[in-house]
Amino acid sequence: MAGAVHCSLQAKRLLLDPKFEGYKLSLEPLACYQLGLDAAVAEVQLRDDQYTLDHMRAFGMYNYLHLDSWYQDNVYYVDQFGRVMNLSVTLDTALQKPREVFRLPTDLTACDNRLCASMHFSSSTWVTLSDGTGRLYFIKSGKRGSSASEKWEIVFNEELGSPFIIAHSVSFVKSDAHSLAVLLLRVEKDELDTKGSGFHVTLEWVTIAERKEGDQRYEIIKRRVLQGKSVPHYAAIEPSGDGLMIVSHKPFTFMQNESDKLEENDGAKVSNEKKDPLYYWQQTEDDVTITVHLPQDITKDDIKIHFSPDNVCVSLKDQPPLMEGKLYSSVDHESCTWIIREDKSLEISLIKKNEGSRWPELIIGDTRGEFVMDSSQCSEIAESLMHLTSEVMNPNPEKENPPCNAQELEECDAFLEDGASLCRFDGDTLKVTHIINLGSNQYLFSVVVNPREMPCFCLRHDVDALLWQPHSDQPENMWEHIATFNALGYVQASKQDKKFMACAPDYSYAALCECLRRVFIYRQPTPLATVLYNRKEGRQVGQVAKQLVTTLEASDPILGFQATSERLFVLTTKTLFLIKVNSGN
Repeated sequence: MAGAVHCSLQAKRLLLDPKFEGYKLSLEPLACYQLGLDAAVAEVQLRDDQYTLDHMRAFGMYNYLHLDSWYQDNVYYVDQFGRVMNLSVTLDTALQKPREVFRLPTDLTACDNRLCASMHFSSSTWVTLSDGTGRLYFIKSGKRGSSASEKWEIVFNEELGSPFIIAHSVSFVKSDAHSLAVLLLRVEKDELDTKGSGFHVTLEWVTIAERKEGDQRYEIIKRRVLQGKSVPHYAAIEPSGDGLMIVSHKPFTFMQNESDKLEENDGAKVSNEKKDPLYYWQQTEDDVTITVHLPQDITKDDIKIHFSPDNVCVSLKDQPPLMEGKLYSSVDHESCTWIIREDKSLEISLIKKNEGSRWPELIIGDTRGEFVMDSSQCSEIAESLMHLTSEVMNPNPEKENPPCNAQELEECDAFLEDGASLCRFDGDTLKVTHIINLGSNQYLFSVVVNPREMPCFCLRHDVDALLWQPHSDQPENMWEHIATFNALGYVQASKQDKKFMACAPDYSYAALCECLRRVFIYRQPTPLATVLYNRKEGRQVGQVAKQLVTTLEASDPILGFQATSERLFVLTTKTLFLIKVNSGN
């Protein structure tokens, strides 16, 4: 994690409602339609050797219903005969039976250690598909959903080792060649892990590109593997294929192959030989002083230094710049100076524009310098931290007003995982570039709002649930707060039997379902048509947020759950339910 920028999520105050009064149970009936399936969903039960929590999260809680975000109200599932079945809805009262759009070439029942079949819609015309046995299919679908003559054509298929499920995929053009990047999730036996569960989780990042020559149209050009100790809550590739974002309880790291290790060892040897820093720097509240040791033959005329408000550039003679880059903070460039001292060292003085601020680094990302702290600064820092420490263990356990009384916390306020983090990995360096410690911001669910962007993820912030849209192409606004579901973080915590959560892409409602039958819907606050008063406070209530509950006529467990702006789709073993939540425009 060294070198990663530590960030934080900035909530938009305008999207928060501190006066939210809660949800009112509404008895308004919701139209619910159901379709019997010709063949049961291809559910795969966990085997006896898949006993860990990670197996349950990755495969036992798998969502067997797939929403095609590129086409409205279009869902898919795989049945027990290996058929990819599609339901495209235009009118609820004239529903057609799910139709077959593709059939997996392999016999699913022939593989003993198979996982559930999985798919992801990489673009409006491309699909990635796995049969659960370890084979990956790259399919050209053409325009999906509306055409009865839709034909899915396999353009690439290859055995990629042990069985996996597809976590995410994107389609993009790079170097004038069509490419596809896909994330494959596995939970594998770890012989070295004797104290833990005995398993580790891998995410394989596979890049497939179009060939200019030869018979085979597409080939694998990169295979990279990340390894961690917990199933990621969220894992998605950036639309450009240049990076990867992961939300997980435990960190992931890239596994190196032998050639990478040799290169790294060579680099380590070189870095060990160059032990002396290129420059030293000190700072006060007002200025920064940089000291650079000069070669013997350098004169004042050989030195060229350029100051700007946010950058500095130092070069000697006609050589490449000795120091160059963006400063940690702005300086008063017109007041910056430099001199050559008697010991033939170059001393540069930068005047801080923001007095009193302490710089953690001089030039952003430059590790060739060394910060020198004088004794007075050390003592100042030690003194400022003194109040946080005590020589006595638990000095006053009977304090009258403790800052937090654990007995006052409700059960739904307890978090099982406090160490979750959001990391952004660079596809070239394979290193973490940005990291956010999520702390108690519990992960809830993900949703695709715009299929051309990365999936959004929803986190609990206090009692609310906040929806975040990643923008990989905007470093200054990489995670944007786009919507809030009031009190949903608190409400969902009380639903102990919940299995899936989702929300409408237009944020009009959020929903969750239990393992059996019941579906809960939480609408955003809407203005009232009639006058309503708050009796306690004697004031008029302008809007109300409604909670609705639907009980499905099914005894089979819920296997899939997807939300669109108008409808909820709920999949059981033998039935597909449609719940009309909002009327169309």
